Amino acid sequence: MRRIDAIRRLLTPHQIRESMTLAPQARWRVSVVAGVQAALCAAIALPLVSVSPWSHLIGFASLGSLVALFGRFAPRADRSSIILQCLLWQVFAVTVVSLAGWAGAPDWLQLMLIAIGCGAFFFISTTGRFGPPGALIFVFAASASVNFTGSFAQVAERSTAVLVVGILAWVICRLTDTLRYRRGDPDLPRETLHPLRDRLNRSLQIALGGAASAFTAYALGLAHPGWAALGTVAVMQGPHLHIGMNRALQRTIGTLVGAGFVWLLLTQEPPVWVVIAVVVCLMVGTEIVIGSNYALGQVLVTPMALLMTFLARPTTDLGMVPERVLDTLIGAAVGMALAVLFSTVEERRHLEDHHSRRSG
Repeated sequence: MRRIDAIRRLLTPHQIRESMTLAPQARWRVSVVAGVQAALCAAIALPLVSVSPWSHLIGFASLGSLVALFGRFAPRADRSSIILQCLLWQVFAVTVVSLAGWAGAPDWLQLMLIAIGCGAFFFISTTGRFGPPGALIFVFAASASVNFTGSFAQVAERSTAVLVVGILAWVICRLTDTLRYRRGDPDLPRETLHPLRDRLNRSLQIALGGAASAFTAYALGLAHPGWAALGTVAVMQGPHLHIGMNRALQRTIGTLVGAGFVWLLLTQEPPVWVVIAVVVCLMVGTEIVIGSNYALGQVLVTPMALLMTFLARPTTDLGMVPERVLDTLIGAAVGMALAVLFSTVEERRHLEDHHSRRSG
């Protein structure tokens, strides 16, 4: 099957309809518990940070709460270690990119760090079997740290905010992790680990994709080119071409709807406590719906990400809302184009078999 044939399959009405279907929610309880754990951490930490002398760090504090989302499908004995590892990588992402800004690195170099991070964090996430949301959270943290012009002490403050709230998330997960299981449920199995060569190849491809989308967005004058890289990672980390196409369509549609919600909310100039409350609710809501359809998840993920950005920079112009949509379009388009370009014969055959089964 040629690449042009794969493109034709991916653009069929059947493929578009498939991306809109609702799937049965596998392990719904596990996902909801992870969302509640992250939300509880945010509900405790963010109000405290907002009234503290370090209120300017509230956006980075919110990044620390996201580590509670990792390891949800891990066996009981592995979850605690996974969350700690993810916390360290979250702190690493914020620290490295912030240090680059402090050192005066030009924009292109900071974007290269984001692109390298796209591939590196994919490899780390899959090798460590961190589970959803995978590399996306780390890339989001790195993207939130670009264009920093403060002091070294402020870099340390950012990293400390992520670390402290991340430790709180770890404690909450330790205390409540038994809720992931009903009494008598067997332990969840470990994720399948793909061969090293496959993981390295996909990581390199994702890094190239992240660079292509980020620099495209930068060339168009967009203020958050790292968001375009996020869209590319979301598409390219899908295990099959048809799943990648579903992700591209779902992420675009969900982002458009979610961005509209944020626009309406921010035009009302809500106080910080309202924004925090909405973020907390979105954390839970996302985990309730995202397993059924990725587009529904994006309807909630998009406002959560934008509101976290708003918390980090309360003077952010509302232009970030339509920019999120444009960045998503760029990221999804670049990701899907490169997924087809880098696809193997086996991957294209799988796509053909998938369409044959669905049409039959």
